[in-house]
Amino acid sequence: MSTNTFLAVYLGSKNGARMEAWNKMPEAERRAKEQQGMAAWGAWVEKHHDVIVEMGGPLGKTKKVDANGGADITNTMTGFTVVRAASHEAAAKLFENHPHFAIFPGEAVEIMPVLPIPGR
Repeated sequence: MSTNTFLAVYLGSKNGARMEAWNKMPEAERRAKEQQGMAAWGAWVEKHHDVIVEMGGPLGKTKKVDANGGADITNTMTGFTVVRAASHEAAAKLFENHPHFAIFPGEAVEIMPVLPIPGR
């Protein structure tokens, strides 16, 4: 079975309703939820360790560089992971009910194939 590489980008708005509700949680409840989320994320990693190419991690502040120069911007990307799977559908299935949004206030995970560089 041939496998392909996929980039999974974790998305979540710092100002969204899910984050607002998370921030309004009593501190003890939020800490308990964080511990539950980290344990679930660890279990997810253990379950899929054989297909994780790059664990990735959280993302910090964004700088955008274009023809006009550089600037600080905001977006909804919060982290990434690189996985291998037989198909796009199989890669997406790995992230169903992921702790990023099932426990933490993340909103979604977008999964896209990493395509070959043209001409190589």
